[in-house]
This record gives sequence, C-alpha cells and structure tokens, in this order.
Amino acid sequence: MRQVSHIFQYDTTHAMLGHPRVMTDKSHAATSADPPPDRGARARTYRLLLDHAMALVRHGQLVSVAEVAASAGVSRATAYRYFPSRAQLITAIVEESLGPVRSFEPAAADGRARLQELFDRTFPRFKEFEPQLRAALQLSLEHWARARAGTLQEEPFRRGHRIKILERAAAPLRRALGEDRFNGLLRALSIIYGIEPYVVLKDIWDASDAEVEATARWMADALIRAAVLDAGKSALTTVGAAIAAPARRRKAS
Repeated sequence: MRQVSHIFQYDTTHAMLGHPRVMTDKSHAATSADPPPDRGARARTYRLLLDHAMALVRHGQLVSVAEVAASAGVSRATAYRYFPSRAQLITAIVEESLGPVRSFEPAAADGRARLQELFDRTFPRFKEFEPQLRAALQLSLEHWARARAGTLQEEPFRRGHRIKILERAAAPLRRALGEDRFNGLLRALSIIYGIEPYVVLKDIWDASDAEVEATARWMADALIRAAVLDAGKSALTTVGAAIAAPARRRKAS
C-alpha cells in the first residue's frame, strides 16, 4: 500500500472508491507525496496519469482523480492507487512543475545575491507552469473554505514548500538580521515568491509576465534592504546604549 503522507491517517480503501475519509489532523505542514516509481509498468502508468493531469490543468480545469483516470483511459481504482486524493494529485503536479526549484542551491555566498539567483531560476518556471500553480492555489482556497465550514471530506491540500526554499537561499542573512527579523523577512518574501503576484498583477492590473517579474523583484529587493537597514539601526541603538550605560552609572555615583 502506498503511503499517502506521514502527517495523515488515511483510509485508502475509501479513497480508491472515490470516498475519502475525513481528515482529523490539524497540522499545517505542507502536503508531501512519496517519490514516483522509477521503472517498469508502475512508472509508465504514473507518467501517463501525470501527463494527462498536467494537460487538463493547462487547459483551465481543476481536475479530480476520476477525471484524470478517464482522460488517461485507466480505471478509477488504478488512478486512486497512485493518487489517493486531489491533494496528492495537485502535489504531484506542482512537484513536476517546480521540482528543480525545490532542490536548487544558489552558488553565491551573499544572501541578497542568493535570493536574486533564486528569483532568476524560479520566475521562468512560474510563467511556464502558471495554470498548474493557479490550480494549486484554487484547491488550497477551496479546502480552506470547506474546512472552515466543517464540510471538508478529503485530505486537505496544504501549501508551504516555499518556506524551506526561501530559508535556504536567504540563510547567510540570518546572522546579520537575527532570528526574529530573518523570519519576518521570509514571511514578507513568501507573499511575492509564488503564484500570488501573477494573480494580483495579471487579474487586477492586466500586467505582462515581464511586469510581474520586475515588480516582484523590486519588492524583494526593497524588503531585503529594509530588513538589513532595520538590523543596522537596531545594532547601533544597542551599541549606543552600551556606551551610555557606564556614563550614567558614573553620574549616578
């Protein structure tokens, strides 16, 4: 039996019949999936299903596992053995779209330069796989609304892999910024690193792909500069207080 995720208890019998069991785990860890089979008939079937899923999503459809099975010409039971839920299916689609980005290690030593490298590597893939990433966002929003209403009847799809991606790229800034400020920078960058700027700038501002990328880069650079400047001011304040303290003690004595 294929393991769905280490954070969920999941009834695969129900999943194969198209009736997933209600999830009770409230963890917000990002949804993850097992590595795909790498050889033989299982690998070919997995590839067939994933290729059809990618194509359906590219044509504007937030697909179900059953729809992918029908498109690929395989039984639902077979499809559910590979993708027991929509969360697992969309996770595989996103992994196919962004896999190289998730394992990318910038070459630069400087944190700002590493983040610039990451943006260089990532935004062309955001543009190429925009429909797939919008589908992931759509499923995440649907599951949030259903969970809030208490009507979610399938494994919830959780996003969040960008946290580790940004943390790895920005790591040299951690010491200079301090833990709290570094985490604050990651949170701010996570708003503009992903499909979200495409949704806002294209859907509201009718921006081009180039304009989306330029705006996101400008915002990222501004956020990094602000964090570094804030850290510098904090350090100066600390040094100033340390210098002034002996003088105050002498005056008091």
